[in-house]
Amino acid sequence: MQDSIALRQQIIDTCLWMREQELVYGTWGNISVRLDDGNILITPSKVEYSLMKPEDLVVLAPDGRKVSGDRLATSERELHRGIMNKRQDISAIIHTHSVYAMAAAARNVGVPVISEEMCQLLGGPIPLSHKFVPSHAHVELGQVVTDSVNNVNAVLIRNHGVACFGRSLEEAKVCCQVVEKSCHIYLQLLASGGMQTIAEPWVSAGRDYFLNGYGKT
Repeated sequence: MQDSIALRQQIIDTCLWMREQELVYGTWGNISVRLDDGNILITPSKVEYSLMKPEDLVVLAPDGRKVSGDRLATSERELHRGIMNKRQDISAIIHTHSVYAMAAAARNVGVPVISEEMCQLLGGPIPLSHKFVPSHAHVELGQVVTDSVNNVNAVLIRNHGVACFGRSLEEAKVCCQVVEKSCHIYLQLLASGGMQTIAEPWVSAGRDYFLNGYGKT
């Protein structure tokens, strides 16, 4: 993506969308996108979404150096930077504190594949970061979450929230919706005493269809 006022405004609009969808409260969500030059455009720390302006966003290099911007990048920048560096196939990350994802992140396991939506948009079961890290330990939090990321387009951050990824900002938004819906259904299924999960071959087939066949057949 090319850095521009329009892209920066799209990120701000997505911040407002997160709040409208009740995926976050306050300013506890953050967003990043990969720019064409390899740098990362990311939201600033502790700036009210309704007051955020395009010039408030910050550009970071892949190694974490600030390239441009007068604000401090989100305190969870290491999470974004680590995932971007690990997953070269994605171009956008949205981190939320949505209710059902947070509830699922307070368990000791991730979320299995229980729907075709998860096959297609996420590509597999949602992993859970392997240990709790307090928010003030920014560098460690980023490392632990990055270590827990695999080829699935989301990761539950233990006792914290969720990060969702996509090839575009719009795709990352849909991943946020699919994750929240899936976590809600999963918790309901746990309460009911049973569930039917989808076998891995069908998960892979669903993901392949979404990437290579959807809209073409």
